[in-house]
Amino acid sequence: METNQNKMKILLSKVPEVTIYFWIIKILCTTVGETFADFINFNVGLGLTLTTIIMGIAFFIILYFQFRATKYVPGIYWTTVVLISVFGTLVTDNLTDGIGVPLELSTAVFSVLLGLTFLFWYLSEKTLSIHSIFTRKREVYYWLTILFTFALGTAVGDLYSEQLGLGYLHTGIIVIIIIALIWLAWKFLRLDGVLAFWIAYILTRPLGASLGDYLSQPKVSGGLGLGTTITSIIFLIAIFAIIIFLAVSKIDISPKNEASETKGSKKNVLTQTIAVLCIFLVVGIGGYIWRNHVIASQSSATLAGQLTGFVKIENDMLKNVNTSNFTAAKKNADDLEHQWDSSEAKLRKIDGSTWTKIDGTIDVVLASVRSSSPNANKSTSAINHSLTVLKSANTNNGSSQTSLKGQLNDFVSIENSMLKNVTTNHFAQAKTGADDLEHQWDASEAKLRKIDGATWSKIDGTIDIVLAAVRSGNPNTNQCKSALNHSLSVLNTANK
Repeated sequence: METNQNKMKILLSKVPEVTIYFWIIKILCTTVGETFADFINFNVGLGLTLTTIIMGIAFFIILYFQFRATKYVPGIYWTTVVLISVFGTLVTDNLTDGIGVPLELSTAVFSVLLGLTFLFWYLSEKTLSIHSIFTRKREVYYWLTILFTFALGTAVGDLYSEQLGLGYLHTGIIVIIIIALIWLAWKFLRLDGVLAFWIAYILTRPLGASLGDYLSQPKVSGGLGLGTTITSIIFLIAIFAIIIFLAVSKIDISPKNEASETKGSKKNVLTQTIAVLCIFLVVGIGGYIWRNHVIASQSSATLAGQLTGFVKIENDMLKNVNTSNFTAAKKNADDLEHQWDSSEAKLRKIDGSTWTKIDGTIDVVLASVRSSSPNANKSTSAINHSLTVLKSANTNNGSSQTSLKGQLNDFVSIENSMLKNVTTNHFAQAKTGADDLEHQWDASEAKLRKIDGATWSKIDGTIDIVLAAVRSGNPNTNQCKSALNHSLSVLNTANK
């Protein structure tokens, strides 16, 4: 009777056997999660928010079919893993890049959420084995756990590789060493199989990301320069080929008895779990403190003078965009991304909030320039906005400004360009300039208004008149010129 029940559990299992193919395809899926998200975000130009929405919808659709299935189906299961990999990565990216949540906080929050998921799963089902997924409740716990492992793996990987400046290559090597030690502990020191599995599962995310970045990043960044498109295609083909192999060979549909994974009593497993957690906490926190100390010793007090190289790259990019030389502009984008990522640890340590603000503008620049069909006006607007933020941080020496002198150059430049377009009756371009003017003026309001509130209010009134005139349904050239000339007069007076 017990034998028949075990056979029924095997037939109803919704996850594959853990073989070498499982780990290969898991790392491939993780790599795609890194490169495919970047491909849609930057190369297609959809942006982080829209990319997250699209991939989230796709993930929940395929998850619905996964829950509908009555047994393990390789195609459905691994497609779900690919999409949850992309979606989990984007969740952390949105928190970091979109909202500005520190990676330390993301790491702590996802660690707690993952720990609570494991706790409630165990209290409910008395096992955390993936070979026990044959009920709906266990499958819910399983996929929730997988989502948190990808989100946590992304946060931890980005924290150490980017913010702490280890780089993806060194992070990848460290992860390989840790996974090897876990395997040795399981093989020779009787480390619990379920515990070893979940540790390795979390760590394969930064490992896959390291591999993806190494293949896709340009050679100047230390990668092979394949790009996110080719890298994603290569790995998707490899995943598809392995899925076909698994579907035909059925080599991964004979799960172990879950009891065979536990090599000791429950008390022993609890002791092992606490010991492993303590080791990771000590090593992780110790490494974090050490890297922060190293970075702090190399850092200056402010970002003033630290951003000149980025200003130069974006100015070169702007020239190439204005001459419609997008091939050269895309090379500038590669250089900008590489140097920005390489400097992240140092710059973020100096001024995290300003770094996050600049990072957001650079993401927009990269997405607009790398778009499959780049728009010159959008790219110009994105670069100009990024340059404004960069220049402001690069010239602010930490002393308080007492006047608006020298702070309004970009607004004068934008209005001069608008005036030329109005004079030549190019109102479409003038309206694009108006959008850029409004965006940059609003972004700078807090800083400029604090310096000189009365003058800011005066300029703000002239800008409102300019925007209304240029955006009119039937704009009048003379009225627009008059509004721009008046606003320029006020701006130039305050700027000198």
